[in-house]
Amino acid sequence: MKSTLLAAASASVLLALTGCATPYPVPEVSVAPGADTRPLPVVAPVANNGSIYQVAQYRPLFEDHRARLVGDVVNVQIVEKVTASQKSTSSINKSGSVEAGVTALPLLKATSLTRASASGSSANDFQGKGSTENTNDFSGTITAVVTEVLPNGHLVIAGEKQIGVNQNVDVLRFSGQVDPRSIQSGNSVASAQIANVRVEHRGRGAQADAQGIGWIGRFFLNVLPF
Repeated sequence: MKSTLLAAASASVLLALTGCATPYPVPEVSVAPGADTRPLPVVAPVANNGSIYQVAQYRPLFEDHRARLVGDVVNVQIVEKVTASQKSTSSINKSGSVEAGVTALPLLKATSLTRASASGSSANDFQGKGSTENTNDFSGTITAVVTEVLPNGHLVIAGEKQIGVNQNVDVLRFSGQVDPRSIQSGNSVASAQIANVRVEHRGRGAQADAQGIGWIGRFFLNVLPF
């Protein structure tokens, strides 16, 4: 009977620990509120389509091929470099002193007041320094697909690239909003000319698991120091 109760208690503890062993929370890449502002819709004119000619798919014969329709691809040159630094220094110094003495009192001799004096001093000194620095450098190339054409002609693009090597998978995702006039010859555009850019580069597999913090470590990091 005791062995059965002990086994049941051990199983309960293991289940509780397993329930607490949640995966490492991965931060999400999101857009700031109000950043993804869409233009007002415009009533499209009636298309005069024929049996062969289609307005939505028409491309001039001598047109430089650039993305402008849903499903077109565009080469994105990811060049993101952000450097930020901040330094602050403060200093406070305050000092004061007080001295008092008694030289004469009625009915008392002057020799009895030789030690009747008082003095005091105070000082307050404070110095503080702080600095922060952040450098972010990201470069690469990805081919994105036009997923939507906005009423003002801007293109909403999104692309994903996955590379698997052994037990690890490297995932690169990109999305944003681009003006077709920013697309250069060769159907390429720099990420610095794309609005509402979201770049996500993550890994899945043993290497990503090794970089995560276990649930016990996260517990003590949240609780300590008090």
